[in-house]
Amino acid sequence: MKNRSVKVDCLTRVEGEGGLEIKIKGDKVTDIQFNIFEPPRFFEAFLHGRLFTEAPDITARICGICPIAYQMSSAHAMEMACGVKVEGPLRDLRRLVYCGEWIESHALHVYMLHAPDFLGYDDAISMAKDHPDLVKQGLKLKKIGNELMILLGGREIHPINICVGGFFKVPTPKELQKMAEPLKWALKASLETVKFVSALEFPEFEQDYEFVSVNHDREYPINEGRVISNKGIDIVVTDFLEIFEEQQVKHSTSLHAVVKDRGAYHVGPLARYNLNFDKLTPLAQKAAVEAGLGRQCNNPFKSIIARAVELVFACEEALRIIDNYQMPEKPYLDVPPKAGIGHGATEAPRGLLYHKYEIDNDGVIKAARIIAPTSQNQKVIENDLAAFVPLNLDLPHDTLTWKCEQAVRNYDPCISCSCHFLKLNIEQE
Repeated sequence: MKNRSVKVDCLTRVEGEGGLEIKIKGDKVTDIQFNIFEPPRFFEAFLHGRLFTEAPDITARICGICPIAYQMSSAHAMEMACGVKVEGPLRDLRRLVYCGEWIESHALHVYMLHAPDFLGYDDAISMAKDHPDLVKQGLKLKKIGNELMILLGGREIHPINICVGGFFKVPTPKELQKMAEPLKWALKASLETVKFVSALEFPEFEQDYEFVSVNHDREYPINEGRVISNKGIDIVVTDFLEIFEEQQVKHSTSLHAVVKDRGAYHVGPLARYNLNFDKLTPLAQKAAVEAGLGRQCNNPFKSIIARAVELVFACEEALRIIDNYQMPEKPYLDVPPKAGIGHGATEAPRGLLYHKYEIDNDGVIKAARIIAPTSQNQKVIENDLAAFVPLNLDLPHDTLTWKCEQAVRNYDPCISCSCHFLKLNIEQE
């Protein structure tokens, strides 16, 4: 049988530099490697010796798409170490700025990064020639999310207004109310987004995943809660490293996170949706059911629908917080340093983000551990491809290549804070 080789040199719809190699012998996949060859960035090492109050600003630089997630996980961990709990309006504002990040990130993924796969375009620019209104809607949605981040974070890229204990400055009710009308438009557009993505064609492909996410007893998870799975995990965040571990693999500069003695697990919108459907608003639930998603979904290609449903939820939640907002007396709680260990797990747009820090009595960081969503999804991406490719060997080679790229983009991998390329090479004997 003739050897085949496919190489994609310039895929610009993932964030960062990575590669994918698939080897096929006959009708069997013999090897799959999701390679991440971007140089290590050493953020955990950068944090050593810095003051605990610097962590939110430093970790925000890890990602330009989801800096709020890194700031929130680090702030929660530092507050735990110092014995402080942020409640009331400050807690609500943290949830609100996180909604802004979900809106901008999900809109970017749905319209610019993933929709071209389903509609047969190389990128959003070529898609815009035939679907200009669709692309404009996606850009406007993203802009509204960015405006929320600017209002609460000072700017949308690497915000500067978030601190351990709260914010350096908080908005007035009048300032927040200026976002109400744009968010009402965004809610309507998000409902249209759910209808749009539900009409796309999806491969028949389901897997038996272990979904993992934060879970809160009263609300859809964003900033706080236990860590649970559909296969029995139910822990407080301080026990995270008792259940999960990172493993080094030769083909990646990023560690693979797995459940100890069990293997791959799945984080992100599809995991949140499956584990927390009952915490969605009635409107978001209705939109999901009408889109055919049901209460449970194990098809990773339909993650685009779950993201659209979360757009609906994030817009509703943002409006709820704005309508009920009462300006706090102070923009932040005082957080005196003391020696301790703190953990934080929040839900970045792409999934659970875990931080752990050890600080001394002066608030100097002695140790840092960060496990990003893409690190946690790397193994499950490889597993998806191992199951997906044998089912599609009859496809033309270019089509199979396209489908494999799409399978990776189901997870919206954020390999780094910049978007470069992902190389794909398929060898078939």
